[in-house]
This record gives sequence, C-alpha cells and structure tokens, in this order.
Amino acid sequence: TMVTKLEKDSLVSKLYNSDVALERHRHRYEFNNKYKKDLESVGLRFSGIYEEKNLVEVIEIPSLKFFVASQFHPEFTSRPNKPTPLFKGFIKAIIENNK
Repeated sequence: TMVTKLEKDSLVSKLYNSDVALERHRHRYEFNNKYKKDLESVGLRFSGIYEEKNLVEVIEIPSLKFFVASQFHPEFTSRPNKPTPLFKGFIKAIIENNK
C-alpha cells in the first residue's frame, strides 16, 4: 500500500473525500514524466502523484463526464458490501448518465 497525493478539487479527491488515497500498488510500468506538460496542454489532468518517487498514479480528463485512470489497484481492496471510492463513483456516474 502506498500513499498517493491527490490534487485538490480533482474528481478523485472528491470521490475519496481526501487529499490522499491509500491503495495497493504493483508497478511494472511508469508514466514518463517528460510527456507530462504536452498531455496537460491538451486537457489531461495528473491528479494523483506518489510524491516519494514522483510517479503519476491517477489521471483524469475533466472535459468528460467520468474518466479516471489509476496505476494503483482498487480492485484488490474493494468488497461487494464496501466498494472502493473509484468503483462507487464510477457506478454512480453510470446511473446518473442513464437518467
């Protein structure tokens, strides 16, 4: 489990109702930070960072109704009666979008 710092007012920080996420990680791949500014300039938001190693953990596309991608694995801690905030938020977005 690693501590991911969440950007203030990001969707993921609202879902977790926190400025950090504690989730299980298993890194085999890393985002190459040399592309960060280019991707930010076209609307990608880097909303979660593992600060100890400056690793991108969460990205969002704010212009879409719900787009969150994570390097951590919320499926490992999610349970049927207690889904992780990302899954709960995703399901809520699906329900809201289908009204």
